[in-house]
Amino acid sequence: MVLPLVKLGTLALKTLSKPIASRLKQQAGLHPQFRQFIVSMAQANHRITTTMQRRIYGHATDVEIRPLNEEKAVQAAVDLIGELFVFTVAGVAVIFEVQRSSRSEARKEEIRKKELEELRQRDENLAREVELLKHKLGEIEQLAKGRGLGGIFKLKPAQTEIEKSTAV
Repeated sequence: MVLPLVKLGTLALKTLSKPIASRLKQQAGLHPQFRQFIVSMAQANHRITTTMQRRIYGHATDVEIRPLNEEKAVQAAVDLIGELFVFTVAGVAVIFEVQRSSRSEARKEEIRKKELEELRQRDENLAREVELLKHKLGEIEQLAKGRGLGGIFKLKPAQTEIEKSTAV
């Protein structure tokens, strides 16, 4: 019952992260100091991606890279922030699932170890009982050799004719 609820909660969290990311993107472009920070972040990202693209496609890499205009830079940065937020929420959800799964597996492993220990203990008890029974059987066999079959069961020996005549 818990597993479907956890999965449903994770899905709801991922779904809710998208509108939150949208709101974050909207507010990120409005704050003046943060706006300047994200513009510089977007320009650095633009230079890195353009350089990588030029190297991948074999174009000249020594050519100057023109910076983005401020509105494009803000838009690129807030898109990046929104995607990072959604990715982070999804990553945290995956980490949570993995940890929950590993705890579950650890509990199952602990139960298996306990069961194995109980079986081992039971096996040892049965082995001790078998040894005790073998020992008792050996004693009974010794008694049988010494007394005969009647001695084992503590039967009174049958009176012989001589004993009967002397008893009278």
